[in-house]
Amino acid sequence: MTSLTLGGAIGAGLARAMQDDDRVLLMGEDIGKLGGVFRVTDGLQRRFGAERVIDTPLAEAGIVGTAVGLALRGYRPVVEIQFDGFVYPAFDQIVCQVAKLHYRSSGRIRMPLVIRIPWAGGVGAAEHHSESPEAYFVHTAGLRVVAASNPQDAYVMLRQAVASDDPVIFFEPKRLYHSKAEVDVDIDLADAPPMHLARVAREGTDATIVTYGAQVRTALDAALAAEDEGLSLEVIDLRSLSPLDMNTVAASVRKTGRVVVTHEAAREAGLGAELVASITEQCFEYLEAPPARVTGHDIPYPPSKLEKHHVPDLDRILHAVDRVLERGTAAPAAATIEGGVR
Repeated sequence: MTSLTLGGAIGAGLARAMQDDDRVLLMGEDIGKLGGVFRVTDGLQRRFGAERVIDTPLAEAGIVGTAVGLALRGYRPVVEIQFDGFVYPAFDQIVCQVAKLHYRSSGRIRMPLVIRIPWAGGVGAAEHHSESPEAYFVHTAGLRVVAASNPQDAYVMLRQAVASDDPVIFFEPKRLYHSKAEVDVDIDLADAPPMHLARVAREGTDATIVTYGAQVRTALDAALAAEDEGLSLEVIDLRSLSPLDMNTVAASVRKTGRVVVTHEAAREAGLGAELVASITEQCFEYLEAPPARVTGHDIPYPPSKLEKHHVPDLDRILHAVDRVLERGTAAPAAATIEGGVR
């Protein structure tokens, strides 16, 4: 076991993937000599050379478009989008080319391309640097979308994403880049949980919290705080946003009968809406209360001084838990706004 930060685990996963397969190469803005703005790729250009760790112009559409061509020629490119809000110039390439080439060619063309995106808020940055655009990509058929919440998953899932023949959007919660844990860097991918499966991050019996990314830590903190009040909360880390592992989610909800879904992205038409709809369809007869959502507000990302009011925190999650458990003074669902209004 090796003690690594989440950012260090991603860097180690990239290094291992490049060591194991000469077709793997990295592309992105400042990822080479600088090592990336978050230093995730620090040292990789010195180790593998400038032909495999490529500093690109500031042109996201060009970066992804070039990676498409490389994937067509048999390479396995991994591109970094420097910040989440910078992915939008590449949106046309991702939606119209990356996601569709396998289908357009009746399966003859594979697209083994990973798009790494440092993602979401909590680091005191403004719009374009704290976005949560996952719903756009989850809605796009032909993409795998994953989000790591801890160093071990970051290391393993990055390697699994590179090994996949499908295009993968790999979201990295930037506010957890410096969180540290023990990582098994020698794990055989055949022995690791498949990338598309959710995990039970904490077992419980009274209510289920479903989340992903940095919100997993917040949900675990909420579960720990609730324990002092005699409540047992189960926390599900989705890991994969597309496809969704509804079997794991449904099994938990059928056990507890109550569910809270939380994410940083805006409430309206967010991933939480899809989860609540699917949970209602699959678990309706087991539900003891309407599902609750705790999300970011339906506004552009706010200035850094206000983001603490925007990103769902422990108190907002616990208030939703009280609501689904019909405890105390929690407001009725119809009168409570957990996400916000325009």
